[in-house]
Amino acid sequence: MYRTRALPIPPETASLQCRFVGARRDGDMDNEDVNPLDTFRQFFALQGDVLVLSVAMFAFSLGFQMTGRYMPRYMSVLGAGSVAIGLYGSFGNLISAVYPYPGGALSDRIGSRVALTLFGLASTLGFGVWLFAPAFGFLTLPPLDLGALSVEAVTLPVGIFLGLVLSQAWKSFGLGATFAIVKQSVPPDRLASGFASTETFRRTAFLLGPLLAAGLLATATFEVGFRYVLLVAAGFGLVATALQHWLYDAAEDSLGKSFAGFSAVVDDVRAMPDPLRPLLVADTLVRFANGMVYTFFVIVVVEFLAVGATLPVVGGLNPDAYFGVLLAIEMAVALLVMAPVAVLARRVGLKPVVALGFAVYAVFPALLVSAPPNALVLALLFAFSGLRFAGLPAHKALIVGPAEENAGGRVVGTYYLLRNVVVIPSAALGGWLYSQSPEVAFGVATVVGVVGTGYFLVFGEEFEAYA
Repeated sequence: MYRTRALPIPPETASLQCRFVGARRDGDMDNEDVNPLDTFRQFFALQGDVLVLSVAMFAFSLGFQMTGRYMPRYMSVLGAGSVAIGLYGSFGNLISAVYPYPGGALSDRIGSRVALTLFGLASTLGFGVWLFAPAFGFLTLPPLDLGALSVEAVTLPVGIFLGLVLSQAWKSFGLGATFAIVKQSVPPDRLASGFASTETFRRTAFLLGPLLAAGLLATATFEVGFRYVLLVAAGFGLVATALQHWLYDAAEDSLGKSFAGFSAVVDDVRAMPDPLRPLLVADTLVRFANGMVYTFFVIVVVEFLAVGATLPVVGGLNPDAYFGVLLAIEMAVALLVMAPVAVLARRVGLKPVVALGFAVYAVFPALLVSAPPNALVLALLFAFSGLRFAGLPAHKALIVGPAEENAGGRVVGTYYLLRNVVVIPSAALGGWLYSQSPEVAFGVATVVGVVGTGYFLVFGEEFEAYA
């Protein structure tokens, strides 16, 4: 939610134009690297309305991170099987892919302040629906037999899917235009460092959210503890919505254009820079592989391996609480390595760093499902998983770098739209494979991820500013 100078906003930002105000001036970065701490310094230098929206983003991120990674476990406790959990994951992918365009159109009609308030209320209500999910009952899908593909009757908890429709509203519509901001704010050979700075701030909530959830889940059984988690998440959402409604002054907002139709998307696809095509293919394969098993990480740790831990000071943690600690370990490593690796990218290039992230994505599923039920081993594995974020700033730089001036938003929007649409069925496929065998699902995911990584190593191109 930062306003840039006449830059187009990618679809993920729901056409909301935003201000980026603070110490960043043209030429400020010509002679120095972007330090991740700059993000926090800039945060406190922002004008009031942008500061309010930044606080709202942080609060909602806390709520999403407290709840999202545990939702498959919640479904399992309610009686849903692996196919239902996979369908939930694919439904979430679908929402992420299709929400931005209608969100942008709605923002154009009613204004960003009212739109953000509605999105915030919807997300808060979604947490509440999840809290009372058992009261909404269940929907049973009939068996499906297509020869080689046979699926037994699937029981879906209606409240979980309804809550997802609502809770994703602010997440899909409220993210800031970080690509456009960084593209404009830093010289080409420092793009990765710029993205490391913005990612560091945003992902601090990714670190704190699971820790808060772990603390609440350590106090009671999962059924009771997760209700506490949902209540706290709803509280974060309610406070953030109230703050942004009453304190955000949108009088100077310049609203973006509404969706011009699918012909515009086709035109943007045709105009995509050639160096991005191998990256898009590889990234889609890697993300498809990750999407097959991502929703089952909590199931593997908590139910398949059933690993808890005894930690100094904290004491004994049940598997549900320990999973939150593992997520925090993963994100702590990510926060530690993103900035140094972004600097390293200036020496070795973006392609090797992006390939490292792809490789970690690819091999982690097989390592996790074959791991012994040992708390220390899992801690090391999730620390290793944090290295996948090391390539994220370089990845973003490689996406936006080849874009023409003032075209970064369209390139980014098109790239992610294509990738996200293809990845939609990944979780459903993973759920069906998991119903056959966890080892099969996670093994196939690793194979697909390795293929994507190999394709990128062979055909991927380097952004010339880093060459």
